[in-house]
Amino acid sequence: MSQNAFSSLPLPAAQLLNLSQLGYREMTAVQAAVLPFILAGQDVQVKARTGSGKTAAFGIALLDKLLPATSAVQAMVLCPTRELADQVSQELRRLARFQQNIKILTLCGGQPMGQQLDSLIHAPHIVVGTPGRIQEHLRKKTLQLGKLRLLVLDEAERMLDMGFHAAIDDVISYLPSERQTLLFSATWRAEIEKIGGSIQQHPLHIDLSDEDAAAIEQHFFETCNKQRLPLLVSLLGYYQPANCLVFCNTRLECQRVCDALNARGIAALALHGSLEQRERSEVLVKFSNGSARVLVASDVAARGLDIKELAMVINYELAWDVQTHIHRIGRTNRAGAQGLAVSLCSAAEMQRAHDIEDYLKMTLSWQATAKIVNTGNAMPESDRVTIRIEGGRQAKIRPGDILGALTAEGMLTATDVGKIDLFPACAYVAIRKSCAQRAFLSIKIKGKKCKISWLM
Repeated sequence: MSQNAFSSLPLPAAQLLNLSQLGYREMTAVQAAVLPFILAGQDVQVKARTGSGKTAAFGIALLDKLLPATSAVQAMVLCPTRELADQVSQELRRLARFQQNIKILTLCGGQPMGQQLDSLIHAPHIVVGTPGRIQEHLRKKTLQLGKLRLLVLDEAERMLDMGFHAAIDDVISYLPSERQTLLFSATWRAEIEKIGGSIQQHPLHIDLSDEDAAAIEQHFFETCNKQRLPLLVSLLGYYQPANCLVFCNTRLECQRVCDALNARGIAALALHGSLEQRERSEVLVKFSNGSARVLVASDVAARGLDIKELAMVINYELAWDVQTHIHRIGRTNRAGAQGLAVSLCSAAEMQRAHDIEDYLKMTLSWQATAKIVNTGNAMPESDRVTIRIEGGRQAKIRPGDILGALTAEGMLTATDVGKIDLFPACAYVAIRKSCAQRAFLSIKIKGKKCKISWLM
């Protein structure tokens, strides 16, 4: 038996079987490092990047500690953004399939309060949410946490960056002192240390972030501001990644680069602070389901962003600090997969490059631009488009229901339908682009007519 096998942990057979069915063969580095201690009841402070497998790390332990017969909130996960909260909830539901009648509820801002109040009539076992909305329910006394046994702060540094420190303190004041507290962060600073010291009991410190960053293949290209955009276009054509996340330092530059790429025939999406929640959700869905291959984002907008199987990260501008650089590039080698990060660097940014080199204790790999700009290759187009269906989880709609409705009467085949993303009131589906000419405006799901809109 492998030392990193999940079967080496004291977990029930049904839980181990479910993990195997979900494709969890071997523990990632963070899972192997923290799971034995969390299962033993230890408070932990874990420094690990997004995509390292930390959700499963705390999720497996959290589910192991639940008492399903007790109708009360026993575990809570605080997240910086609605997107991350949704992702954590989805993963917990998958991990909880071995256990019947586990209720998991997501409580985030930007969602109707009335629907959340209805869901809270019968207490969930697990709550996943953002600090502001959790705080609001606690003040209204619509959420009771007197029997909470385990608290998780996921991406703690992002919650602090977003100004949630006071809200976190307020939420914690409602919790029982006898509990287990797990704190996860991609970067570390004094403020995180201070929070941990005030809410945890003798926590174990585990740091896996630098090890992951050093394992990522990084290429650096020296350029000037005038040549930065042409070089970006050439890089996309040279590497031809299945998908790529491009980072800019400001919201304005983010939108400018996105517009310039689209003008050059490269389908790109922008993710920045000016987007409304629905616009942001649709951008993330279209990128994650392959309807667009390039996402241009600012650091602020990318907080809590968790994208599976990201082929490449490009730093259009170097990050202002090393920790942000590490957080950016860490998105491209999820769970040990090989990652590639490319950084463009002007003379004015050279000191930042030296800081990265010193921090990671590695020699940066500087590449010649000539081999990139002379290829003449172009970024391949996506073969997918996205549709929005008015009807989601609240209507008890499942992915299988949507697939069945779309393939009924020969409108589409199963191979024409890609990723299906379910939200409370709607669903997004990736469709083969060649099928767009068969555009239809509605389908029947479970006997009910559901309106369709096409996001081209």
